[in-house]
Amino acid sequence: MAEKITMTPNFIQNMIEEDLKNGKYTEGIHTRFPPEPNGYLHIGHAKSICLNFGLAEYNHGLCNLRFDDTNPTKEDTEYVDSIQEDIRWLGFSWGNRKFYASDYFDKLYDFAVTLIKKGLAYVDDLSAEEIKAYRGTLTEPGKESPYRNRSVEANLDLFARMKAGEFADGEKVLRAKIDMASPNLVMRDTVIYRIAHTKHHRTGDKWCIYPMYDFAHPLSDAIEGITHSVCTLEFEEHRPFYDWLLDSLDFDPNTRPRQIEFARLNLTNTVTSKRKLRQLVEEGYVRGWDDPRMPTISGLRRRGYTPASIRNFCREIGVAKADSIVDVSMLEHEVRADLNENADRVMAVLHPLKIVITNYPEDKEEWLLADNNPVHGGHRFVPFSRTLYIEQEDFMEEPPKKYFRLKPGGEVRLKHAYIIKCEEVIKDEAGHVVELHCTADLDSKTGGKTAGRKVKGTIHWVAEKTALKAEVRLYDYLIETDESGNVPKDFIAALNKDSLEVIDNALVEPSVKLTAAGTHYQFLRVGYFVVDPDTTPDHLVFNRVVGLRDSWAKVNK
Repeated sequence: MAEKITMTPNFIQNMIEEDLKNGKYTEGIHTRFPPEPNGYLHIGHAKSICLNFGLAEYNHGLCNLRFDDTNPTKEDTEYVDSIQEDIRWLGFSWGNRKFYASDYFDKLYDFAVTLIKKGLAYVDDLSAEEIKAYRGTLTEPGKESPYRNRSVEANLDLFARMKAGEFADGEKVLRAKIDMASPNLVMRDTVIYRIAHTKHHRTGDKWCIYPMYDFAHPLSDAIEGITHSVCTLEFEEHRPFYDWLLDSLDFDPNTRPRQIEFARLNLTNTVTSKRKLRQLVEEGYVRGWDDPRMPTISGLRRRGYTPASIRNFCREIGVAKADSIVDVSMLEHEVRADLNENADRVMAVLHPLKIVITNYPEDKEEWLLADNNPVHGGHRFVPFSRTLYIEQEDFMEEPPKKYFRLKPGGEVRLKHAYIIKCEEVIKDEAGHVVELHCTADLDSKTGGKTAGRKVKGTIHWVAEKTALKAEVRLYDYLIETDESGNVPKDFIAALNKDSLEVIDNALVEPSVKLTAAGTHYQFLRVGYFVVDPDTTPDHLVFNRVVGLRDSWAKVNK
């Protein structure tokens, strides 16, 4: 990454420092980000990416990218490609350390054979339903399988025949032999291999048995020399098996990986369950995985969220041991803060109202100097002519007190231009205001005799002759939550029917012509917008990233 990693103090970093102090991991710190290639990454994964890569860089170590591709029935190279794109976009690099659990299938098989030889694994003929029934409950111990005490020789033979493809899917599994009375259900003879006659996206038809995640993950960590295996809190109850497996296979306690759990990211108005996100896509509630209303990284990218804003957000929320819900306005605050510094200002009118400057020559056009960005500077020229458009809401025929925009007989300044006065209101047959006739103080622009004259309101505008038509997509939260910020169980019923508003007749100043997808702008007085990939030379499309109002900043003043 270009920027230097800063690390907010957290309990994981404290544990790393304690390990180093105690003489462990003398070869250096080594973390990994281990996604399963069965879906698109979301904002929760972004937190894990920032944490794992950040811990490695902060401690002058390394971070691997490893695809835990142990379930070929749900995996696809589409997901592999999208995951890599997302990580790069966030600003992280794994160098030449891209691995797959499938790289280790031969070694994992050998480890399983070693467990069998030690009497610590056995082939079980029980069905999945029977295994679940035998496992017991949190208050009742499990019951041993009738196949648990097969001889080592019988288990080796059966496991080899499983590998050779002699048995059907679900006919047999390999289980660790631990303790069916353990208070931890994970330790009640965990299944470590199952049969799946399914083609794998990397190994093809070589294998018809595949290791379970709980088996492949700790061993892949150990093979790669990972020192700290950082994962989310739901894996806490799996840590005893993680340690049991490495103990049973005689990995050195001073060099083998240590699993540490942290609380996953929960955001208001957001679901991050892969199953639920897939349902939204497959049932057509959104336009795809990169729909700007989705919490996927590809969706956030298309929405216009920036890598820096997401990294800053992940740093600000910190790392906790207990689950909590983070207000999504905190994420919006970070993207707003980033774009405030880096997005150029332009003028756009979303709901146009026509204005004719009656004392301005019909054939005249002038280009007025305008500031691009108050932080980074720069200038552009915007065209001005007799006929303009302003926002409909910037005119009111019968305004309340303290209304400082345009009204009959009232004056406002046009941003970067003249002071104008509304002289006449034109209405259609239905009584709707369709046009305003105004006069301009032609000496009130910059450098003019009355340039310093003060009026209380300043509004934006675009010139009719040069304005570009644009489609503008206004996004709101996809899901409505309860008062506590929780997403209801029936999240489909909680979908916000007004999560997308499309404006197809917006007008934008010509400086944005032919800008590339992904370019950010602040539409003055409206919000932050980004050019959408649907844009063509003849059809501009903008997504609203976030509005100008920052509720989180106000709360935290």
